[in-house]
Amino acid sequence: MPTADLILAGAKVRTLDPDRPYATSVAVRDGLIAAVGDETDVRDWCGPGTEVVHLGGAHLVPGLVDAHSHPVWGLDMATGTDLSGVTDLAGLRAALAGAERTDGWVTGFGLDHNAFGGRPVDRDLIEDVLDGTPAFLRLYDGHSALATGPALTAAGVHGPRDFPQRSEVVCDASGRPTGHLVEHAAMGLVTEVAPRPSYAARRARLVELLSAMAATGLTGAHVMDAGDPELIDSVAGETVLPLPLRLRFAPWCMPGADRAALEELVAVQGEGGRHWRTGGVKFFMDGTVEGGTAWLEHADCHGQGTDAFWPDPQAYADAVRHLHAAGVRTATHAIGDAAVRHVLDVVEGLGPGGRGAHRIEHIETVPDELLPRFARLGVAASMQPPHTAYTRADGTDEWSRRLGTGRAGRAWRLRDLRDAGAVVALGSDWPIAHYDARAVLATARAPKGAASARAGLTGLEALEGCTSHAALAAGEPDAAGRIAPGFRADLTALGLDPVAAPADEVAEAPVRLTVTGGYVVYRGK
Repeated sequence: MPTADLILAGAKVRTLDPDRPYATSVAVRDGLIAAVGDETDVRDWCGPGTEVVHLGGAHLVPGLVDAHSHPVWGLDMATGTDLSGVTDLAGLRAALAGAERTDGWVTGFGLDHNAFGGRPVDRDLIEDVLDGTPAFLRLYDGHSALATGPALTAAGVHGPRDFPQRSEVVCDASGRPTGHLVEHAAMGLVTEVAPRPSYAARRARLVELLSAMAATGLTGAHVMDAGDPELIDSVAGETVLPLPLRLRFAPWCMPGADRAALEELVAVQGEGGRHWRTGGVKFFMDGTVEGGTAWLEHADCHGQGTDAFWPDPQAYADAVRHLHAAGVRTATHAIGDAAVRHVLDVVEGLGPGGRGAHRIEHIETVPDELLPRFARLGVAASMQPPHTAYTRADGTDEWSRRLGTGRAGRAWRLRDLRDAGAVVALGSDWPIAHYDARAVLATARAPKGAASARAGLTGLEALEGCTSHAALAAGEPDAAGRIAPGFRADLTALGLDPVAAPADEVAEAPVRLTVTGGYVVYRGK
């Protein structure tokens, strides 16, 4: 073979390749894996320009991939004061009273619905501590926010609005906006006038973020939005090295999209640059349980949750069929049981050609009869185990209260979906949860809160969720997810075995090396 650019030697290699499950050394050339072998092979791979990295017994696995993330759009979502540590109303008021003002505004993110203690989300609860300052606070689910009166006034919002998607400016009985903005269109009214980081600041934060992600062992992410091509290209062109993570973008298709909009989504497929490209389209079939917008087969405890995000679900089906006919893969946000059922019905209507081309994101509660349909239809289940931490085992959290005991007892059925033969890809949904790949692996094995009574995945299944199953969900099983000749040289080296070590130790595993596209993008101590 030609000499290698990079050799990783002295490792305990778990390849996930059934033809050669284990090895000790890997050779890389031109961004691809050139050879997999043992120490006796290394000499034959070396040339004058070969870099040899001795891993000293570290555990080398296929590069970890976050199957659902928002590293570019999330830069705007995670702006201002971090409210993720707030647990009650008193804590929220204290955090806002001392919050930094940016261009005369207070912005915040990561606010837990449980902080309101079951009260309706209302600006009256916080406005007195802000002394007239406009404020826009994103709740942790990313699908709702709280805006104060001055912020609403700046956006020209004085009452209810009509939207082409299921979205709402919540108003009280008198028609006064409470400040609770539900779903993207309603939140967008205020984000258009709220302060936003400069282009230079966003670029600097993106460089920092991608590097931090690589430091947890991540080599790639399925990005469930359109991102910002100009920003990505700018970052990718700043250095000789490509992006630390390989990014695959899926722009949104929202209700009201006409034929021209669908053709535009088709046209951008395959566009990209160094280590990034557009591949797929993202839909929303519902919102979130906590926000009252998950599409449920029976209403939640507040009488909400009986509507789809697409006011005409048939229009969603038509859009999926149009994109499918053009060879475009789709990913659909579906949290509630009715939403998941509808997406499965739509894929089934595509016939055998739909197998392996479509996926469902989140799947927080589903009944038994839906589980085998994932494998039968070839629909990948893309799930985010860290989200379980927003619930409580005793059922006192907003998610569990809204659903009730029966549906909350079907929380995040990772184990059941794998047992039913489904592809289960794993991710974080950053910035909804932390991007740390090790936490994704750990919580997949030991789910929290409402899902804690359920059996998690095995160590091997969790690893597959961030590697081979992520590749299947992206339609790339012959290029990614294994350490085998001809596959991408995306590799993660950890200080312990992510399969055999206890879950809590995996969450803290030392990251020895991260390699993306044959480039060493992170070196641990």
